[in-house]
Parts: sequence; C-alpha cells; structure tokens
Amino acid sequence: MNVSLLDKIKKSDFTEKISLVIALAGLVTVFSVLNNNYFSVQNILNILVACSLMGFIAIGETYLIIAGQIDLSVGAIAAFAGVLASGGVRMGLHPVPAVLFAILSGGVVGAANATAINYLKIQPFIATLASMSIMRGFAYIICAGKPFAVSNSLFISFGTYRFFGVIPLPVVLLIAAFIVFGFILKRTYFGRSVYVIGGNAYAARLAGLNPVSIIYRLYIISGCLAALAGILLSARMNSGQPSAATGVEFDAVTAAVLGGTAFTGGVGTMLGTLLGMLILQGFNTGLIMLNVQIFWQNVAQGMLLVVALAFDFYRKKSTAKKVLEESLKSAP
Repeated sequence: MNVSLLDKIKKSDFTEKISLVIALAGLVTVFSVLNNNYFSVQNILNILVACSLMGFIAIGETYLIIAGQIDLSVGAIAAFAGVLASGGVRMGLHPVPAVLFAILSGGVVGAANATAINYLKIQPFIATLASMSIMRGFAYIICAGKPFAVSNSLFISFGTYRFFGVIPLPVVLLIAAFIVFGFILKRTYFGRSVYVIGGNAYAARLAGLNPVSIIYRLYIISGCLAALAGILLSARMNSGQPSAATGVEFDAVTAAVLGGTAFTGGVGTMLGTLLGMLILQGFNTGLIMLNVQIFWQNVAQGMLLVVALAFDFYRKKSTAKKVLEESLKSAP
C-alpha cells in the first residue's frame, strides 16, 4: 500500500469523524429546540454521568471488535461486580479492598471467556452469551434476588463525589479512561497488535504476534472495565442490584459501531467510540425529556443500531472500492 493510498484512508477517517461531530451538533440542536432545558450545564452533566456505565464498557468492546471479537457478558459482569462490592461493604469490609476484589472478579470472568474462546474453540458470541447467563445468575444468587442497600459514605462517594462541587467523579474517570486507552490503541505496540490480529489473524502469527495472549488481555481488560462500571453504578444508586446494566452490552456495541469500529475487525478509534457514545446517550436522554414512551425508545434505539450497521457496511464497501481503484492505478 503506497503513501497516497494511506493518505486517502486517513483523510476518509477524518471526514467520518467530522460527520459524527456534525451529527452530534444536529442532535443537540434539535432536542434543544424541542426542550429548552436540554442544552444546560446540569443536563450535559447528567448525560455524561449516564455515559459512565456505557462508556467504560464501550472502551472494552471497541478493543474487542477491532480484534475481531465481542463480549456479551459485560452487562452481567457489571451487575455481579456491583452486587459483590456492595455485599462486601455491607459485611463490614473496607470499600477500597471490596472494590478492588470486585474489579479483579471481572478480570477473572474475562480470562474465563478467553479460555473458552482460545482453547475450547467456542465462538466469542456463544461463549460470552453463556457467560452472561452465568454471571447474571450469580448476581441474583449472592443477594438472594434482593438489592444490597449500602450506607457507607466512602463507597457512595465513588459514584457521587464531585470535583469543585461540579464535575462528578465517574465522568472524570471515564474521560481519563478514554484518553489512556486511546493512547494505548494508537501509540503502542499492543494497540497496533490489536489492529493486526483483527485485520488478519493468520498474518499476525506469521509476523510473530501471539493472538492467544492478546485475546486474553483484551477480555481481561473488558471484564475489569465492566466491573468498574458496575461498581460506580451501584455507588451512585446506593445499592448493588442484580438486574442492573441489563442490555448495556448492546448500547456499548452500538456506540462503537456508530463511531466507526468495523464488525469485520481491524478498524476503529477511541475518538469515534466517544462520539458514538455521546450521540447514543444524547439521543436516549432527549427522548426521555420529551416523555417518549419506553416502548418507542426501544424501537428508536434498535433503528439506531441498524443505521450504525448500515454505515459499517457502507464504509467497508467504500474502503474496499478505494483500495481496488488505487491498486489498479498503481499496476504497471
């Protein structure tokens, strides 16, 4: 692939991000006209806080989808970790070790998913679907089907503390996570390896990479991020609820795909996922503020996923066409 072709692909990626920014601006404008309170500091903060559950999970999903994988168990892991941390605090455990243990449990589940995929050769969709059912069941078993209410002020502060009395801690952590994982994905050897195994796993092996090891790390990261998201949610709600985060895995996947991550693997950025997340959550919040019935909200979210997948198909087809045209032009 010559330099001019690389320039064209980078230009195309830049154009795609600009289109997402325009779509986000258009969405904000429309809902601001329909509801004067939409574009307010408080509502923007509310949207960002709501993003903290989906956002951490979307980061993990972006890495996995780029690598040609997927994790459907993240919502259940979030609920399980929230219940586990809340239960530990209720029993008198200090919040910090309770939180660390719950995050570690998410990593263990991620490692179990990777083992099923790498060694049992179970498809990622099936392996994580089974894991989703198992972990959701464990979440209900631990608390006997009843939420664990928490009154510990330190634990609750994980989800409610505000810097300068304005910016919520979950929002700060989410922004930091996007920056760190964006840097890792774009600027490190590990990040480049994720793109390579997603683009062509066989070529990755020939290049000396170890796809098994990379997949293990990706699922462990995904599990830990999901657990962190679930803990922050339980701290914000003052309780660990086994039914929490139901369906969040589909929102996270939608955000990633809407932001330009290709289901075929090898393509995606953290910036794109960030924009996709803001569009999706801003859209959901706008519908709620307009008092749209929950049934129609589900319909709208499903349609948004279809639109995201359609754009993914169009991007893949367009990129393949450009590569073919450039190859024909450079042929002798």
